[in-house]
Amino acid sequence: MTQTRRTFLKTMSVASAALAGGFYTTRASAAAEFTLKYANNLPLTHPMNARAKEMAEAIAKESNGRVELRIYPTSQLGNDTDTLGQVRAGAVDFFTLSPLILGTLVPAAQISGVGFAFKDYKQVYSALDGELGAHVRAQIAKTSIFAFENIWDNGYRVTTTSTKPITKPEDFKGMKLRVPPSPLWTSMFKGFEASPSSINFAETYSALQTKIVEGQENPMAIIETAKIYEVQKYLSITNHMWDGFWFLGNKKSFERLPQDLQDIVRKNVNAAGLKQRDDVAKLNDNLTETLKGHGLTVNTVNPELFRDKLRSAGFYAEWKKKFGDDAWALLEKVTGKLE
Repeated sequence: MTQTRRTFLKTMSVASAALAGGFYTTRASAAAEFTLKYANNLPLTHPMNARAKEMAEAIAKESNGRVELRIYPTSQLGNDTDTLGQVRAGAVDFFTLSPLILGTLVPAAQISGVGFAFKDYKQVYSALDGELGAHVRAQIAKTSIFAFENIWDNGYRVTTTSTKPITKPEDFKGMKLRVPPSPLWTSMFKGFEASPSSINFAETYSALQTKIVEGQENPMAIIETAKIYEVQKYLSITNHMWDGFWFLGNKKSFERLPQDLQDIVRKNVNAAGLKQRDDVAKLNDNLTETLKGHGLTVNTVNPELFRDKLRSAGFYAEWKKKFGDDAWALLEKVTGKLE
């Protein structure tokens, strides 16, 4: 284990202890003028919660205790669909959510999850820190919520199964596969002739354990921190889509903060997002071997075969039509031709 990974895991354990009481808040909370709730769906040991803890402390310090940010991890305030509704209504102030699940409210948000589109992280952040990200945030802003500028990382998604490995597109045929509640996810795996089932993340482990589904797909960091390896046998490094988290806020809630406090919150949320990106990248560097050590049989795939299957299934043509020519052009400006 490298020194970087040892240091990282030590940070994770400190964050876990701080959050173990149900939510994390800063010591100066009694004097806070504004108390804000931030929810996420990830385990305590995930980099998101370590950086969120740092973020909360920095916001409290820089605001001289005027702002208290309470962190509610592991879907404590409800599943993704429920919590999104709470953010829209203002009952929760902030929420980090996959663009694809956000697509149930803002269809344009899903474009960053187009299957086998981004070849590497350079392309991902060129698009989402650039014109494509600005386009998506503008669409989100037409609702009662908004997205901060720097998207957080979830990683490239891979596939785990209990019945057989995925080595080629045909292996998906007929497979009962858990996917998040998102039209694009369902569409993509139907393109591979699988049988996708929309299940919120909080119920995924039990669905695999009870064999309601045979497999699932997630970034390796989540497979590790949520212990998905305990109820699966094979890990196929499909890298079929990149996934992240828009840090969402309720507009009215945020606008009630004076401008100086808005600036402090915005600065620290965006800074934490950039640090979290680095954390996930470092964690992923070691996770293939770690997951092998947990008993998963690991294989890689040829992405071109999967891209060709989606192309022949009409997946790219269908979603180009749904997203529109302008948005699709912003995507292909970074990825190259997909159809």
